[in-house]
Amino acid sequence: MHPTRTSVRLMPVAVAVALAAGLVTVTAPAAHAAAGADLPFTSVEAESATTTGTAIGPDLTQGTLASEASGRRAVRLGAGQRVEFTVPRAANAVNLAYSVPDGQSGTLDVYVNGQKLAKTLPVTSKYSYVDTGWITGSKTHHFYDNARLLLGRDVRADDKVAFQATGVQVTVDVADFEQVAGAAGQPAGSVSVVSKGADPTGQGDSTQAFRDAVAAARGGVVWIPPGEYRLTSSLSGVQNVTLQGAGHWHSIVRSSRFIDQTGSSGNVHIKDFAVIGEVTERVDSNPDNFVNGSLGPNSSVSGMWLQHLKVGLWLTGTNDNLVVENNRFLDMTADGLNLNGNARGVKVRHNFLRNQGDDALAMWSLNAPDVGSSFENNTITQPNLANGIAIYGGTDIIVRGNLISDTNALGSGIAISNQKFLDLFHPLSGTITVDGNTLVRTGAMNPNWNHPMGALRVDSYDSAIEAQVRITNTTVTDSPYSAFEFVSGGGRGFAAKNVTVDGATVRNTGTVVVQAETPGAATFRNVTATGVGAAGVYNCPYPAGSGTFALTDGGGNSGWSSTWSDCSTWPQPGQGNPDPDPGESGNLAKGRPATATGSQDVYTPGKAVDGDAATYWESANHAFPQALTVDLGSSRTVRRLVLKLPPSAAWGARTQTVTVLGSTDGSTYSTVVGATGHRFDPATGNTVTIPLPAGTSLRHLRLSVSANTGWPAAQFSEVEAYSTS
Repeated sequence: MHPTRTSVRLMPVAVAVALAAGLVTVTAPAAHAAAGADLPFTSVEAESATTTGTAIGPDLTQGTLASEASGRRAVRLGAGQRVEFTVPRAANAVNLAYSVPDGQSGTLDVYVNGQKLAKTLPVTSKYSYVDTGWITGSKTHHFYDNARLLLGRDVRADDKVAFQATGVQVTVDVADFEQVAGAAGQPAGSVSVVSKGADPTGQGDSTQAFRDAVAAARGGVVWIPPGEYRLTSSLSGVQNVTLQGAGHWHSIVRSSRFIDQTGSSGNVHIKDFAVIGEVTERVDSNPDNFVNGSLGPNSSVSGMWLQHLKVGLWLTGTNDNLVVENNRFLDMTADGLNLNGNARGVKVRHNFLRNQGDDALAMWSLNAPDVGSSFENNTITQPNLANGIAIYGGTDIIVRGNLISDTNALGSGIAISNQKFLDLFHPLSGTITVDGNTLVRTGAMNPNWNHPMGALRVDSYDSAIEAQVRITNTTVTDSPYSAFEFVSGGGRGFAAKNVTVDGATVRNTGTVVVQAETPGAATFRNVTATGVGAAGVYNCPYPAGSGTFALTDGGGNSGWSSTWSDCSTWPQPGQGNPDPDPGESGNLAKGRPATATGSQDVYTPGKAVDGDAATYWESANHAFPQALTVDLGSSRTVRRLVLKLPPSAAWGARTQTVTVLGSTDGSTYSTVVGATGHRFDPATGNTVTIPLPAGTSLRHLRLSVSANTGWPAAQFSEVEAYSTS
């Protein structure tokens, strides 16, 4: 949340929007690893579900429903229309991301395996359609909201859960399926808020009861039993105490301002309950935050569900060694979390953030620098204004192992910046480590500049970059524009220098790999690119005559050697060309529609037929058997299959037990090759060939995987089908 988020810079020519779809893998350092948080739920996109509604997208146009959706696609339901999800794992709860037209509310009927539940899922526009006219370049945004439901029963993998619109149009984006544990019991010796008069029905005002419990439990635990509790004002004086609930699906606090205090002696531990606010607009002068100010040193926040607030945590003062982990941040009107100066040794890790109204995670070194703090292994999706992660100044900062997708207006996936907004600002210094991050469809059009922002941006906005910026092991996929941008956003030509980019995989970038718009220097090593939209490099520092940007080739680079030749125009995002018909000798499965019983995070079925062995499909974890199905378009003679995993040696050898099935109508499947263990070994290219019996003819090819010795899921980077043996 930045009160004066303006980026005014005169640069020529708007850039057309490319349609970018699909998601990404990350090179594994061990048998398998991926960027992002360890999440207790599995997400299923509405556009991959069965529906009687209308698919929308993909679209990247600011101010459209599709542009704010996960994957830039969603499904619109009119009255009586439904979307039916195949459950990817055992679950008893679901969270649904949706949008309804402004000013409307209603319900969705819920069905499990065709049986209508007595429960309905409320939907509303109350928390959506946010306007921030003081932020130059913003439009009405924040179209989506999240609603959750305990199903009241267990569902298994492959069961069906459907949502049907009743009296209001609903656009459904994504469903998160989760197995919620029962409510935890009260810790021995703790002080229950109910014993101090709190009302677990949510009818009465429990503010004073919470205050009394905090005072009584100093040095111990405040227990928040299952129930709903309404607080009408914030808590303060919170120190040397643990606030603990029975789990964030069970213990719910209704409050828009939970803790507001300028200082604390620390040792505050907040865990395992939900704080859900009533913030419907963004008012930057209001402390409408879960935590506003300081928790003090050696504190922690974990296992929380934070929703409908302005900011999750806006941290000032002393918060040394704070740990923020395993939380969910949903539907904030501004930042998810902001370390607003003086954050020392703070660790923010394994959190999930969706639909933030500003930077999802930010460090802003105002008044005092943030020092030695880190954002690690967080999953961030759909920040609808500004960046996924933004580092505004600070010393010795780490941004590592994060998965960021679908940024919208005025934002990159990651921004490393000297934009100060206010004084006293402390610019970047020491070493800024940006390592092992995966960026999917990140970067966006900046309407103030009339040109795009890259997936990863180094911005000498108000002063030159003097820190050592080390960007390593980065994956950038389907950026609508560029992969790496170097810019002085204030338009004054400060140098973006002392940058090393070492080890990056760039796939399907819309325009260029490197977008250099300011003087400076960077060394690139082991950066490989495929599917580059326009040219490898745009090197046109601004203002004219301000200097040069030196790109040093450190070796190991490939796929992006060309340079955009005309600095008076901006490269247009590449549209790509369809593959020719494969004929009888080519790969019959390449580019064909692919579906699966489930997918883990962003590793979607289409990655198994995209012609790129470095991307992959991964099924839901711990839920064998799992299946991938490819529609070849018509009945074809198939004599052999070639199955692949990413060829990197970092993918350890493993054996997957695979059954090959075929169908001519998509309904009745017969076994073509029975369950057989196939060894994938990087020493032989991680490739397996399966001969099929003579005379095999099929349209729908299904691979059912019942075991994998390397990871508890089915995994294929390419499924290839050939008519020749």
